[in-house]
Amino acid sequence: MLRWAEAMRGKVHATAESLGNLLVETFHYLALFAIGAVTAWAGLVAFLGMIDKGSISVDDILLLFIYLELGAMVGIYFKTNHMPVRFLIYVAITALTRLLISDVSHHHRPDMGVVYISGAILLLAVAILVVRFASSKFPAVAAGNRHPRPSDSEAEALE
Repeated sequence: MLRWAEAMRGKVHATAESLGNLLVETFHYLALFAIGAVTAWAGLVAFLGMIDKGSISVDDILLLFIYLELGAMVGIYFKTNHMPVRFLIYVAITALTRLLISDVSHHHRPDMGVVYISGAILLLAVAILVVRFASSKFPAVAAGNRHPRPSDSEAEALE
C-alpha cells in the first residue's frame, strides 16, 4: 500500500515538474523573442530616423552599436541559455561613450563630468578584464542537457 502511494507521489511530482518546466520555458522563449523583436524594431526606427534626418553623427552610430550589442546578447542568451555579463558591460561602455561624445560636442567645455564619465568607462573596462580573467581561471561547469530524460530505473518507478 505504501509503495503505491510513493509511486503515485513520484508520478504527480514528475508531472508537475514537467508542466512547470514547459510553462517557464514557454515564457522564457516568448520573452526572448519579444526582446529581440523590440530591439530590432528600435534599431530600425533609429536607422530610418537617421536617414530621414539626412545626416548621421557619431552619436547615432554609437546608438546603432548599442542596438547591435543588445541583439547579440539576446542571440547568445537564446543559444546558450547564459547571460553574457560582458555584453552588458559593453553596452554600458558604449552608452557612456555616447554620453561623453554628446556632452563634449554640445557643451564644448571640459568639466568634471568628463572626468567622471571617463573614470566610469575605465572602471567598466577593468570590470571586463576581471570577468574575462575569472572566466578563464574558473570556467563554468558545463551543464549538459538541462532536462535529462529519466534513467531506466526512474522510469520504471514512475510507471
